Amino acid sequence: VILVRVIDGMIRKGQQIKFMAAGTTHLIDRVGAFRPKIEQLPDLGPGEIGFITAQIKEVAQARVGDTLTDAKRPAAEALEGFKEVQPVVFCGLFPVDAADFEKLRESISKLRLNDASFSFEMETSAALGFGFRCGFLGLLHLEIIQERLTREYDLDLITTAPSVVYQIELTHGGGHIELHNPADMPDPSKIETISEPWIQAVIYVPDEYLGSILKLCQERRGIQKNLTYVGGRAQVTYELPLNEVVFDFYDRLKSLSKGYASFDYEQIGHREGDLVKMGILVNEEPVDALSMIVHRGTAEVRGRGMVERLKELIPRHLFKIPIQAAIGGKVIARETISAMRKDVTAKCYGGDATRKKKLLEKQKKGKAKMREYGSVSIPQEAFIAALRMGEE
Repeated sequence: VILVRVIDGMIRKGQQIKFMAAGTTHLIDRVGAFRPKIEQLPDLGPGEIGFITAQIKEVAQARVGDTLTDAKRPAAEALEGFKEVQPVVFCGLFPVDAADFEKLRESISKLRLNDASFSFEMETSAALGFGFRCGFLGLLHLEIIQERLTREYDLDLITTAPSVVYQIELTHGGGHIELHNPADMPDPSKIETISEPWIQAVIYVPDEYLGSILKLCQERRGIQKNLTYVGGRAQVTYELPLNEVVFDFYDRLKSLSKGYASFDYEQIGHREGDLVKMGILVNEEPVDALSMIVHRGTAEVRGRGMVERLKELIPRHLFKIPIQAAIGGKVIARETISAMRKDVTAKCYGGDATRKKKLLEKQKKGKAKMREYGSVSIPQEAFIAALRMGEE
């Protein structure tokens, strides 16, 4: 059932209509109005508000704010005001069990019906298999969608680090490729240049919070273009790398301004940058879901923050777990989770000290063997919580 308002002309049962934004054509089955109960009508005229039902296969084709026109005599242009919601955070959602892929597809399709700001498209990863690349309004929105998928649809998910689409120019005339997933980044020796998308952001903020917002934009490699005042509110125009915005910029912006700042952006193309892939290793095993592409100048700070958070979030095991952030073969940050230890000397009441040393050495060898063959389970909360780099 689609609610409509007629601006010009008539809508009748049996009429062929066209959705101008979606570009699809459908046959109207019913026309009516709510008064407050459903009342079927032969037609709707100018200025009237009612509903129609049509032969629409997918709900995604009926977008909120779209213009309907007669399929045989279409309008020259759509009515003003239709604007799709722009996602701010992008990341991949992959099922832990590959057999749950179809269940995940059905689940996110259902969620999309009552959440117009949530968008998704299919994505594949060599490490994680089949999944979906999804767009969200912020990390809070990401958490809500993930929580709903877990609770309502009983799905176990792996959430990758937020990212954008990069353009990579290869060496020796190898052409260029688009990189969607940091885990698929080619060897650095084969890369000539990496370009990242930039945006022009317009931020409206009360004057009292302006200093904090300007500092935030400068930290995110922003270039200030304009600063004006509109009725007691500052309007700041910045050029920013989209990579810095998807990370948690929107949430930090709202936090610093106590929710008063508003943020809109448009893409202005790609620019070359000194970008590197930062990988996270847990127990010397790379974790694809946490790898990300960052600017070389901020890599160490971001890596340090990531490993410190993971140290708090990953539970202790029976063996020592090193957590490392690395660029290629160079480790730029490291934290170690100490092992849980049993007091093996508790049964020794006095006696020679060498006996205690012998028991401790035996335990040490066992821990080393455990670390070699043991696997580390990373809780799902760690993936999202590790991405919150701002101050709590």
